[in-house]
Parts: sequence; C-alpha cells; structure tokens
Amino acid sequence: MAQVTIYMNNDLEAQIKGMASSLNLSISKFISNTLQEKVHNEWNPNVKELAGSWSDFPTLSEIRESQAQDIKREEF
Repeated sequence: MAQVTIYMNNDLEAQIKGMASSLNLSISKFISNTLQEKVHNEWNPNVKELAGSWSDFPTLSEIRESQAQDIKREEF
C-alpha cells in the first residue's frame, strides 16, 4: 500500500480529525475513503435503478411542443 505525504492548513486538519473521530475512523482511513469517493467515476447502483422509473415523464416531442418559437439570433 502506498504512503503519501500531504500538507494542509491547521483548520482543515482540525476538521478532518473531528470528522474522522466522529466516524470512528483513523485519519488515514477517513482521507482514503474520501478520496476514493471523489475519484470513483461510476454511478451508484441505486441511481442506475432509477433509469426509466418515471412512467409519466414527458417525451422529447411533448417537451418541445410547449416551447415558444425561438427568435433569430444576432450574428457576430
């Protein structure tokens, strides 16, 4: 497992210590978990399950029907 040295101001350090303590985690584990959440780039499975779950969501054509006609834009 890699080790990394980071520098932070005292206020941030105090916040991290407090949050880690409230979760009963070591500072190292808290920082590791936080970074893993931020770097993780997949949707949560619960969010994926929501796809298509709104049966009354309007179609694209229904959405466009209610829009007013766009005006001509200025040219640059």
